[in-house]
Amino acid sequence: MKCGKIFVELNKTIHDRTTFDCGSVELNTFLQRHAFRHLKVGVSKTMVLPALERQANKKYSICSFYTIAPSSIQRETLPQNPSKSLPHYPVPVFLIAQLAVNKKVQGQQLGKITLIKALEFLWQVNQQMHAYAVVVDCINESVEKFYHKYGFQYLYKKYGKIRMFLPMKIVGQLFEYRK
Repeated sequence: MKCGKIFVELNKTIHDRTTFDCGSVELNTFLQRHAFRHLKVGVSKTMVLPALERQANKKYSICSFYTIAPSSIQRETLPQNPSKSLPHYPVPVFLIAQLAVNKKVQGQQLGKITLIKALEFLWQVNQQMHAYAVVVDCINESVEKFYHKYGFQYLYKKYGKIRMFLPMKIVGQLFEYRK
């Protein structure tokens, strides 16, 4: 499968969600059953990287995808230093709720590319509606290592759940060259 280069909003009429398999039942199920419905009602936005060629069913396979949503965190969950200047009410953040790469194209740096595209998209949104950070929930140790490798810090590790964050000021440093 050859992948395109541009992420586009999920469209169930042209993107084949049913054949997507990243190796995680949870992520596959989300894309196949919930992503479009969540997009339609305004809960989240799913962006996909389609394959270059249509399948026999006239739809494009999905090489990778990410889902983003607005969210908030309690200031007390942040490390001591950054939390001093934040308000005492919930702090707005962006959530990368889902991010996955099709097994057919894993090993081609698409995870990294998908993360960069998600961060770039959120940086653009941040220009209009500010948030303090990007937050991710790690479903397993390999996901935790992936986000840690790209600079995400621990928000908390408890009860078998791991939540990490990357401050928007760091994201901004990645994309400031565009100004």
